[in-house]
Formats: sequence, structure tokens, C-alpha cells
Amino acid sequence: MSGLDPCRGPAVVDSLSFPPAPQGRRRRTGVNRSRREALTAYVFLAPWFVGLFLITIGPIAASLYLSFTDYSLLDEAKWVGLDNYTTMFEQDPRFWTSLKVTTIYVVVSVPLQLGFALGLALLLDRGLRGLSFYRSIYYLPSLLGGSVAIAILWRKIFGADGLVNSVLGLFGIQGTSYVNNPDTALGTLILLHVWTFGAPMVIFLAGLRQIPRSYYEAAAVDGATTLRQFKTITLPLLTPIIFFNLVLEVIKSFQSFTQSFIVSNGSGGPNDSTLFYTLYLYVNGFKEYEMGYASALAWVLVLIIAGLTGVNFLASKYWVFYGDSK
Repeated sequence: MSGLDPCRGPAVVDSLSFPPAPQGRRRRTGVNRSRREALTAYVFLAPWFVGLFLITIGPIAASLYLSFTDYSLLDEAKWVGLDNYTTMFEQDPRFWTSLKVTTIYVVVSVPLQLGFALGLALLLDRGLRGLSFYRSIYYLPSLLGGSVAIAILWRKIFGADGLVNSVLGLFGIQGTSYVNNPDTALGTLILLHVWTFGAPMVIFLAGLRQIPRSYYEAAAVDGATTLRQFKTITLPLLTPIIFFNLVLEVIKSFQSFTQSFIVSNGSGGPNDSTLFYTLYLYVNGFKEYEMGYASALAWVLVLIIAGLTGVNFLASKYWVFYGDSK
């Protein structure tokens, strides 16, 4: 055998006679294992994909189609093109009323709620005893505020014989039914929304705990007052948390429904003063059986929320601070 030295012994010959396994076989084994792992992952993800297409994407596509139809839930859908949208913007005054009421509700209630939540978070951040207990107690309104029971309770509190008028009667003040007064009905719903401050408060408190104490100590050494520390340290470093809460609360406020439905008995009264957009959508779809028109209303709401969210993100670069950047 050429190229072999018989004097080097059998061990050398054996090592030359049995080469290692081909690299192609190892590569094929690795590919097969990766495919099996991927198949296993898809099997476990299959229920989620089924839910995504049947519960989310399917209804979204169906509602988009129905928004261009005349569909009453009882008869077949008839294609009408843009008629629903034309009617909405040109011939439906209640659409504009519901949009106005909802806009006032969002513009007033969201800043009040975030301001109240931030103020309470600042108080809790001072190191109170039993902080976890207070945090849990103050979070309860966010869990209960959207429930039917709380909406019924709110209606009783601000009714003619409710708790508010009972307290005012102690001072000789004659109250009224605030939920049945067009001038005050929306205000009671705004108060209810402000009362559900728990979720943003907990998020604010978590953000405050992330600000290093050394910043405040250095500012105190320089003679900065508490207000000055809040304006130059707390507020700028908390702007990402404020932005996060702002986006969430604006979206949630535009979707408010239960409070208006219960307080107004599903009518949006008195005089449409509590006619939220979602309630008007519900009335068209499930009371008047105009599901095509209700679908068009829903898609306009989606566009409004998406547009406001986009505006918030675009404006955030002017007032939200991330570290050393703005």
C-alpha cells in the first residue's frame, strides 16, 4: 500500500483505515431534529392560531364587509357601498352628538384621573407603613369600576334620594337627581372614571421607585425645594410612564360603555347627555338591528383611536424623555 510506512505499527494503519462519519449525515440529523422541534411547537401553537383566525381576524374581516352592507341580522346582507358612511357623516345628528359627548368625557376625565393617580402615588412613595395594603385598597376601584354593580351603585349615590343629597341635606342644601339632569349627568360619569385610578396609580408608583434617591439627595444639597425637585427630576424621568398611562387611558375611555348604559338605562339620556359612542353603536346594532350601520360606526371608532394613538406617539418625541435623549 503506497504512502504507508510498515515500520510505524498497526495503530497508524487502523486510524487511516476507518475515517470519521461523513459531515452530510450529521447535517441531515440536525435538520431532522430542528424540523421535529418546529413541528412540536406548531402543534402546541395550533389552538392559539385557531383562536386568532376564528375569534379575532374572522370577525374583524366580517365587520369590515358588513360596514358596506345593509344588514338587519334577520335578512341577508345587501351591498350598499359607502352609503352607511355617507349617512353617518351627513344625515345622522346623533352620531355627532355621541362623538361630542365621548370627546368631552375623554378630554376631561383622563387628565383628572392621571393627575389624581400621580398625586396619590407620590404620597405612597414616601415610605408608608403597610404600603402593600394601601396599594391593594387603592387598586380595587380599577377592578370594580367597570362592573354593572358599581354603575348601579353610582346611579343610586347621585340619584334624588342618594348619598350625595343626604349629605347635602345635613347642611340645609336641597339637591337634585344628578344622573337625570342633562347638565350634571356626564359629570357623574367623569367622576366615576376618575375614581378608577388604581391601575395608573400602581404604574406611577412603580416608576417612582425606579428613580435613584441619589438624584434627590444631590438636589437637596444644592438647595432645591420639593417643588423644584418634582419639576426637574421626578416629572422628566416619569414622562415615559405618563405617556404609557395616557395612551392606555385614552383608548380605554373611548371604549367605555357599561357606565353610560346602566346610568341612562341604555338610552344615553337625559337628552343624549350621556350618549357614549359605544352606546350609540350598541343601540344601532342590537336595538334597531342595523348591524351594517353599527359595523361602520365601529370602524370609524377604530380609525379615531388609531389616529389619536398615532398622534400621541408622534407628539411624544417633544415631551417624553428616555435617559439622556428627548
